Amino acid sequence: MDSSKKKIHSTETDLKIRKKTRFKKLVRWLLVDLAVAAIIFALLLYRPGRYKPVDLGSGSDRRKEVSPYLTNDLLPAIHNGSQYREPFELVVIQKGINDIIIRGNWPMESEGILLYAPAVLFVPGAVVLMGTVDVKGVELVVTIELEPKINEQGFLNLHVGKVKVGAMNITPLAKMIAKKMYIQRINALDVDTEVVQTKIAASLLNNEPFEPVFRIDDNKVRIEKITVAKEKLLLRLVPAS
Repeated sequence: MDSSKKKIHSTETDLKIRKKTRFKKLVRWLLVDLAVAAIIFALLLYRPGRYKPVDLGSGSDRRKEVSPYLTNDLLPAIHNGSQYREPFELVVIQKGINDIIIRGNWPMESEGILLYAPAVLFVPGAVVLMGTVDVKGVELVVTIELEPKINEQGFLNLHVGKVKVGAMNITPLAKMIAKKMYIQRINALDVDTEVVQTKIAASLLNNEPFEPVFRIDDNKVRIEKITVAKEKLLLRLVPAS
């Protein structure tokens, strides 16, 4: 056989082998990408076992009522404790807080995204906020873990320790977006940075500690110590000038 024909035949064979190899690699990459996508989707759709929101029912009259825990327990305890102008302890229970928040105006909507079925958990060292987010019919459970701490200067920081969607940890991304949103809102709107609500938002979104002083009737109290235990939040409050 002519050497030139052998060379052409060899080249054609090599091309076929390379094409098959590239095709196999492409198939492997596609399979890996699909597997990763399936895992991510499963992680996002994961529903934590500890997420057990209270359901009052959409037509329940209880939704229209103020929580008995708020009116009969929490507010009287804060009011009475502040009147004596002495340090006092306040215990906030998980069941009571959930009874308060579930009576809110749910679902809440923002830019086509629905948030509903909120739940709060008190676990040692952290306050866990959970809720369902509906994005175009896809339901995702969002978990935010707050680690409230009083620093050496007596300032309170509501540090966001972890943010999850399903089982996927998105903390760095969530913090970056939250900080950007906070800065945009502060620059775009005439916001009073001295009101408590703004200070709490700055602590949550921008990790800024604030002086935990609150007015109760004609008195002011300061949160001196905060401890999160299983199913309860313990606060030590002292008179503030």
